[in-house]
Amino acid sequence: MPAESKAAVRLAIGHVLFIDIVGYSKLLISDQSELLGVLNDAVREAGEFRSAVAEGRLVRLPTGDGMALVFRDSPEQPVRCALEISRALKNYPKLQIRMGIHSGPVNEVADVNERANIAGAGINIAQRVMDCGDSCHILLSKHVAEDLQHYLEWQPYLHDVGQCEVKHGEMISIVNFYTKDLGNPNPPRLKRARTEVRRRRRNAFLLAGSGLAALLIAGSFLLPRAFARKIDKSIAVLPFESLSDDKENTYFADGIQDDVLTNLSKISDLKVISRTSVMPYRGKGSNVREIGKALGVATLLEGSVRRVGNRVRVAVQLINTENDEHLWAEDYDRELTDVFAIQTDLARKIASELQAKLSPSEKAQFERKPTENGEAYLAFVQAHNLSCAFEDFDKLKQGEQLYARAIELDPNFALAMARYSQLESWFLHTFDRTPQRREKARTLAARALQLQPDLPEAHLALGYSHYYGDNNYDAALEEFEIAQRGLPNESDAYLAIGAIQRRQGKWAESTANIEKASNLNPKDPWSLQNLAQNYQVLRNFDDANKTIDRGLNMNPNGVGLWETKSKLAIAEKGDFSVAEKAFAAAKSIPMTNEEKLRIAGARADVFLLERKYQEGLREAESLPDDLFHEFQQHLSGKYFLIGFARKALQDEAGARAAFLKAKDLLEGQLKGSPDAEDMHIQLAKVLAYLGEKDAALTEARRATELRPESKDAFGGPEIAAGVAEVHAVLGENDRAIEILDGLLSRPSAVTVEGLKVNPIWDSLRNDPDFQALLSKYSGKA
Repeated sequence: MPAESKAAVRLAIGHVLFIDIVGYSKLLISDQSELLGVLNDAVREAGEFRSAVAEGRLVRLPTGDGMALVFRDSPEQPVRCALEISRALKNYPKLQIRMGIHSGPVNEVADVNERANIAGAGINIAQRVMDCGDSCHILLSKHVAEDLQHYLEWQPYLHDVGQCEVKHGEMISIVNFYTKDLGNPNPPRLKRARTEVRRRRRNAFLLAGSGLAALLIAGSFLLPRAFARKIDKSIAVLPFESLSDDKENTYFADGIQDDVLTNLSKISDLKVISRTSVMPYRGKGSNVREIGKALGVATLLEGSVRRVGNRVRVAVQLINTENDEHLWAEDYDRELTDVFAIQTDLARKIASELQAKLSPSEKAQFERKPTENGEAYLAFVQAHNLSCAFEDFDKLKQGEQLYARAIELDPNFALAMARYSQLESWFLHTFDRTPQRREKARTLAARALQLQPDLPEAHLALGYSHYYGDNNYDAALEEFEIAQRGLPNESDAYLAIGAIQRRQGKWAESTANIEKASNLNPKDPWSLQNLAQNYQVLRNFDDANKTIDRGLNMNPNGVGLWETKSKLAIAEKGDFSVAEKAFAAAKSIPMTNEEKLRIAGARADVFLLERKYQEGLREAESLPDDLFHEFQQHLSGKYFLIGFARKALQDEAGARAAFLKAKDLLEGQLKGSPDAEDMHIQLAKVLAYLGEKDAALTEARRATELRPESKDAFGGPEIAAGVAEVHAVLGENDRAIEILDGLLSRPSAVTVEGLKVNPIWDSLRNDPDFQALLSKYSGKA
């Protein structure tokens, strides 16, 4: 007997999706080949499949009339994959499939051809579950359904069927999974359990089919506890309580918490929830089980910090969210200079408690001190705390000053330089689009990498510099992927990768990465808004709305979430009622100046879309110019709205005055930001309304050159829609309709309902070609 056959069976938990084609054996051989090809294509295009393949976390097994897919990380993976496949096959009624899902022990083996294969109870039960189904069914084992039942996202789609008699007379419990438009809502025509049939031992049946019964039964008791459930290696680090007499030391406690979280997030064998999602629990005596359920983790780390002079006392405890059991606790009483040793020791002990494997590079990351200068560290943690307030300009400016102070105190503080660079790139993207800001972001990132070439945060910073500063998507993606490998739990890295991929037209990969970011940061509205944007431009409004509703369930006061939900309703149905609800909700929501401007601008926009021009004009004119001092790039938008409203009200003189004001503002801003394509297209619109045709077309061409659809599949269509508007205003209907036809035929935010309600297109309204365009895409876009 070959030596390898004597090796111990190595078991792990696999999350199995079993698929077969219904009625396959009755098909002609030519039809079999055709339908298998269609199925294979649908599977390969599924975002969950592609993501798992890219990470090397998927085993694929052909079965003749279908396949088995074994995912490694979560029972949600086969469910999401099944939904993606079902959605893709809705256009192929000739191809009828059924699917079964189960999570259980599997082991890799070699088949007779010495190729990698997989066996075990997980595979066997998944096939039995599938065998209970009919055409279009997605059936789950009871075990998987119980795991999914903990998540609000899945609860509405789980429908208990009862027991099914399968091979050898064994009884298994089945749950039917279906949504409004995917799956099969009809109960499967399975063999129901007979009351007189006693329940046989499940394990004996499961293992008989594999020929490894004894080994697998033994193995099931030997599996480490961390493999037994999906979330055993998942953790959220809650905000540490500051016990210092000086309450301003709260930022120091946040810094300790954040550094512990960062260290843990570098362990690829753990799932670590991002900072944004844990900060809402500061100072709240929330139920441990509720927090665990909301964040999708098995353990929580709680802690407190007391700092007196140069002495630091840190107390922490690790808690099981399922039963509130305290798994481990530790106290540290050290000098301030030993704070990094505390963080390193904490990360190492938590990893050990959760049975997480540490690679040599991960261990090396722990051992490295970011700085030897205590004052520089204190400035750094305060700066990082402030710079997380992404929409608060004043706090971001304070953070900028403190990062500069940290680097002044320690010119070799690479991590501070990397975070400082990220902040500068955010300023560049949001507030100050100047060459000076772009160069500063790039220089800081380059210096951080020069000091510490393997620092993942520095690669992330350089990626943002390429992305926001240069629109160099290939270079940005390369840096983001390096950062992601070093920060496997950093939601921002996955979000950045997804943002680049959609600009490259890789929609499935983009959606998978942004969904990953959302899973790691479930309470972050920004990742959910980005995910909804993907679905919107793909015109998948069901998933777009579900995504935003997920966010609003967790954060009913999310201004950006309400804004996105309003836009979705208008784009999909021409429905303004959601916007009205959003504006009503906003009245009771505390907002930053930037959010106030966005809401006011959105309200003015909606009034104009509803053709309530007097109300829209009043809203726009009520905004004082000095409110825009931090957001000068938005001031021209105010005067554009005023000009549009006055023109609609037939106040030609007032409209011209407003458009001239917008023109002056935009031309001034473009002197400092000559490559800002959105300013060029806005100026083109203004010039078109002023009747300056040649200048308008020149600006439209410049905007298109800066962001063509061929190089940006996400932002390019937005510029193209602006170009179409310019042609419509100039009376060039044919060209405007030609551009809109192209946008409706591919992913973009342009929809038939949006074209119907927007007065921008009123000049095309009576054109037969425009009417034909709306009819052509009605129900499709």
